[in-house]
Amino acid sequence: MGNERAELRWGIEQRLEFIEFRLFWEGHVNRSDLMEQFGVSVNQASTDLNRYIGFAPDNIVYDKSARTYVRGSSFKPQFLEPDASRYLAQLRSVADGILDREDSWIAELPAFSSAPTPVRGVNPETLRSVVDAIRRSEAIEVKYQSLSSAEPRWRWIAPHAIAFDGFRWHTRAFCMTDDCFKDFLLSRILDIRGSRESETSASNDRDWNSEVTLDIGPHPELSDTQAKVIALDYGMRGGKAKIKVRRALLYYALRRLGLDTDPSARKPQDQQIVLLNREVVHEDHG
Repeated sequence: MGNERAELRWGIEQRLEFIEFRLFWEGHVNRSDLMEQFGVSVNQASTDLNRYIGFAPDNIVYDKSARTYVRGSSFKPQFLEPDASRYLAQLRSVADGILDREDSWIAELPAFSSAPTPVRGVNPETLRSVVDAIRRSEAIEVKYQSLSSAEPRWRWIAPHAIAFDGFRWHTRAFCMTDDCFKDFLLSRILDIRGSRESETSASNDRDWNSEVTLDIGPHPELSDTQAKVIALDYGMRGGKAKIKVRRALLYYALRRLGLDTDPSARKPQDQQIVLLNREVVHEDHG
């Protein structure tokens, strides 16, 4: 079977993954699902289903009354590792309008919604210019509106990475004006008017290239039962979870986790978690 798997073309293997995705999450799959999702013919869809049966005969059973293939009682994934985060990511992408419903592999979307996230207007040409500069190790001159000045200013920056803080997209870059590495919100880059070879290297961005490990645990004033629930929420083991973050993104991580303020400022039920190794926040990295 291993050799057969190795010889599969990418398109075929993707369709076999789709069959398995539908069996695992929906409990059933048929030829029309493959035809609608991939635009293949009836014959090709039948071939794909038969090929899957050949690989995993215990995973799939034909239900004559329902006229569809259903998940076998001894189902064991062969082509994908079932991942709740990927399923939920598809739901969120549909909710945010990033993915069309018909492009999702989920056949019957459950009722769902999400807390609204303000639209961050990143200009596609701006993003393309920044990505090009990263690929070519170039500096670009940008018109940037910071909140520290009333009017936008032109400055040269040398981007080397893209970063997401949980709400907004940034580029990590060396700023020639301030002579240091810092974050620039992509939505605040109003214009770009030139490029040149960069004289700085991403390897010199020490905060980007170093990691901090945050040890988080349940708030100590929660009851034992409440603490166990929080431990499950965050996948804690032995009463704590370790979260690795680039030092350059530490501020955003602490803010998103609600760890940027004194834990006593909120009720334990609202705060829920505390930082067990707060000293890492204040470590001198100079």
